[in-house]
Amino acid sequence: MPKDEHPIHEITLLRHGESEGNAGGYYQGQADGFPLTERGREQVWALAVYWQSTGVTFDTCIASPLSRARETAEIIADILGLEVEIDPIWLERNNGKFAGLHNSEVEKAPRDERPTIYTPIGETGETEWELYLRGGRAMQSLLHRPAARYLVVSHGAILNATLRATLGVRPQAMFRGVWFHFRNAAFASLTYSPDSDRWGVYGVNQRPHWDDER
Repeated sequence: MPKDEHPIHEITLLRHGESEGNAGGYYQGQADGFPLTERGREQVWALAVYWQSTGVTFDTCIASPLSRARETAEIIADILGLEVEIDPIWLERNNGKFAGLHNSEVEKAPRDERPTIYTPIGETGETEWELYLRGGRAMQSLLHRPAARYLVVSHGAILNATLRATLGVRPQAMFRGVWFHFRNAAFASLTYSPDSDRWGVYGVNQRPHWDDER
């Protein structure tokens, strides 16, 4: 990301490495029984080493409290010499009664045939609107801090909501509309300049450290 004489926020949004839930086809949500797989740990270690070798570093590392994100952050922090802050605003989407179920079970569950952005997921979970608002608050929490280099380790749905809220992409019902891909251990790079009130987007779903054939 470019250097400027004026202070800017440099923000990296990272999805956790592959978890046991990802590998097994589970709807994880805020269920916390899905640690990283060995492959997931390798993905994260490779990213940390890549950043170290290319001179990338951060002033602050913030993670979701869920174990798959927290472990991802801890691996990176250990290699880059960082401390990890835990902030529940970066939790994955609350997907209600779907949390912890296998994808095949979720597919059989009754659905609202005409969902809106105000329809809870999994009967009791967050609506698209609630998730969108939380994503905006999550980004605002970074902008309330001094301009610096921030690494956030979180989850696909909340990172999507954060990007949509930041970039002014309105939410749509139940996974319709714009979706920003985040593979496991992939990241988005953004900057924000308070002086010009201008965002820069330098990449989404970046994974230069990991060959998809591995």
